[in-house]
Amino acid sequence: MSRIFKNSDSRTNNKLFETWNFSKKNYIIFFSGLICIISGYVIMINGETNSFQSLTLAPILLFLGYIVIIPIALIIKHNDIDK
Repeated sequence: MSRIFKNSDSRTNNKLFETWNFSKKNYIIFFSGLICIISGYVIMINGETNSFQSLTLAPILLFLGYIVIIPIALIIKHNDIDK
């Protein structure tokens, strides 16, 4: 059985982050997605109403951040040779 689904009477004191399989690569990809999203909102705020920035560039950055980069960071698994 996996680490996540343990019995409630288990006497081990596991922390939440020990059951997550995130590596440094996952966090780097996740924070680059956040930077992409924040820059998309900043570009949307600074552009005029009917400009290339507000209508094309900012939505592309937001789409990449929300729909592509952050899910990739959550899906990619750390390849551990020890296991």
